[in-house]
Amino acid sequence: MKSLLRQHRYALAVTLRRLAAAPISSLTNLLVIALALSLPLLGASLLVSIQPVARQVSVTPELTVFLKTDAAKTVAEQVATRIRAEHAAQVAGVRIVTKDRALTDLRTNPAWEQALKVLPGNPLPDAIVVSLTPGDQLAERADKLAQVWRKWPGVDLVQLDTAWVQRLEALLRFGRIGLLLLALSVALVVLATVFNTVRMQALSQREEIGVARLVGATESFVRRPFLYLGSVTCSLAALIGIGIARAALIPLNDALASLARSYDSEFALSLPSFWMLTTAVISVAVLGALSARWSVQRNTKF
Repeated sequence: MKSLLRQHRYALAVTLRRLAAAPISSLTNLLVIALALSLPLLGASLLVSIQPVARQVSVTPELTVFLKTDAAKTVAEQVATRIRAEHAAQVAGVRIVTKDRALTDLRTNPAWEQALKVLPGNPLPDAIVVSLTPGDQLAERADKLAQVWRKWPGVDLVQLDTAWVQRLEALLRFGRIGLLLLALSVALVVLATVFNTVRMQALSQREEIGVARLVGATESFVRRPFLYLGSVTCSLAALIGIGIARAALIPLNDALASLARSYDSEFALSLPSFWMLTTAVISVAVLGALSARWSVQRNTKF
């Protein structure tokens, strides 16, 4: 056990010496990886900051079932009960808006007050507002339900706004795919940078590796410093990337604060939690080690 720890300590020391021996090259690699990693960090900051706001905004579509103006008062309750019974799995809530209540609400609006005074009676129908359960394909589900409800007795019109739901679903899908492609691109940048760095190190240390093998060094002993090189490089780059992302959030939050104040609200971007950042650093370090292992296996066969 002590021997193994001694070997790992030696490999780490060799790695740090190699990084210090070529400061310009090491710094360039760190900055390239750090800038690449800062982009998904900023994207994650946006997602983390938007989540509390998104919880306060209902994105569940509502369908409004308008009854015929001459329908009896009991029809609204019958239709609402039928909706709850036949579509309980898809319906989150059902509420009835009577024609009298709707007229009262309109009269409280100064824009409608004068117009309603000249009407001889109440021209509004009873209505039923139905909220759907959250899930995928909301627009398609809402359209199918509307087609069914239009055929029911006493129903005159089913109004739904599927256009905004479709746009929302398309935007969310675009965001998920965009973040996934960005993450894959960053992973490729990390892999390519570490692979090339380890390859150059292996070629420059070719004679040293040959001598180590002649004196009985095992392959794991020869390759271990290169694995540490990939892991340490990516770990340092991840920490620098977090610093870059944090610095970038300062001017972004200043601009967002001015915009939010114009809407009498507050909004600010923040980095993900400490544990999420720690997981990201460890994941990048593992990715660097895997890339280094792949590179050293291909470039030390001499």
